[in-house]
Amino acid sequence: MKPHKIILTCFALLVLGVCSLVINTSANAAICHNGGRADYRGLIKYTKAAKRAKSHVECDTILIDQDSASDTFPVNDIETSDGTIEHEAHVSKISEAQLYYLKSRGLDEATASQLIIMGFLEPFTKQLPMEYAVELDRLIKFQMEGSIG
Repeated sequence: MKPHKIILTCFALLVLGVCSLVINTSANAAICHNGGRADYRGLIKYTKAAKRAKSHVECDTILIDQDSASDTFPVNDIETSDGTIEHEAHVSKISEAQLYYLKSRGLDEATASQLIIMGFLEPFTKQLPMEYAVELDRLIKFQMEGSIG
């Protein structure tokens, strides 16, 4: 049975009005396989009264196969000259160098790929309660079965 294609769209909205130094950091991480998509759509708006506002958005995605994709569609609306907005987007595959290293240590490709993905998600998973982190690990292993190698 062919798995369903999953499309994930993250939305973010930040409007800063009267403020004096607001630092906002947003991070998004996604893993796409089986033709899945991860899209980020965000609006950051600084009004004229927003003073010394600073925002930083990061979108990181790992693509497992050639059929998967990721896009970011940031909209930055700045009405003040006293603010900064940063937007980063990284889309990558599982590193061949990392795979080679782990395979040279005796791991098969599927196990090595799972370790790389869990490392990619670690900043998120370490914030979860332990029981949720364990379930997420099980879910990722289940989803990855047969998708690599």
